[in-house]
Amino acid sequence: MMSECYLCPRKCGIDRTNSTGFCGAGAETMIARASLHKWEEPCLSYKNGAGTVFFSGCNLHCCFCQNNRISNELFGKVISDEKLADIFLSLQDAGADNIDLVTPTHFVPNIIRALDNIKHKLVIPVVYNCGGYELTETIDILSGYIDIYLPDIKYFSADISAKYSNAPDYFDIASKAVLSMIKQVGKLTYNNEGGLIRGTIIRHMVLPSQRHDSMKIMDWIAENTFTDEVLVSIMNQYTPFDFISEEHKELKRRITKMEYNTVVDHAAELGINGFTQQKSSASEDYVPDFDLTGV
Repeated sequence: MMSECYLCPRKCGIDRTNSTGFCGAGAETMIARASLHKWEEPCLSYKNGAGTVFFSGCNLHCCFCQNNRISNELFGKVISDEKLADIFLSLQDAGADNIDLVTPTHFVPNIIRALDNIKHKLVIPVVYNCGGYELTETIDILSGYIDIYLPDIKYFSADISAKYSNAPDYFDIASKAVLSMIKQVGKLTYNNEGGLIRGTIIRHMVLPSQRHDSMKIMDWIAENTFTDEVLVSIMNQYTPFDFISEEHKELKRRITKMEYNTVVDHAAELGINGFTQQKSSASEDYVPDFDLTGV
């Protein structure tokens, strides 16, 4: 797969053993942090925290990404598949509620090899935490490896997704991928501690001046999913970082209370279940330190 890469919708066809595609990653796994993270959704970090593994590179390169250092600047350390497997087990030994694979798409073959080595030793679920820009063919490959899908649906409008992520086909791709994820893992299933062990959580972060786009996403979710198979996490954590260019000056502010509440209220009217965030979550304090902890 790495010698002619078609893992994501960019379909670069690049030989990643010798070069890099849109994601910026070569053939070897690169990660920037592996640690317990207590700030995921309550059913994912209900006891000791999610066992997050942050992969370097990304197939979206959103112009506002809070993980810019690893997604766009490619900070991280190259590791072997065997080391990745050891990291999964170390997180489990540390009491992780799950193995939370953050932006993993471009390393799916590596992750599968690592899981093949130790899946019989894992007793906690594996979470696929992604930007939603996924091929259904790649989701099919992950069947039997992933217990919980945690995709974003970032945009409804093709103009907005083209402007902020150079992906005019984003919603068409992401909507199909999310439905494929839901079909694969089925209904929401919890353990006796309230932790999610199987199912799908859709994330959506409200952006400045885009509440109407957000409401269209909520409409789509209500029309295409059932409450027993999906939760929706409406995020209030948009943070305007210094690296955002003047080209996107409308993104140089936080969202207002009105913008966020409009989306939340609309979701409630549609009968959507899930999570909301306090405005205090819009802070650089919640961005992990990408310092190779646990690598």
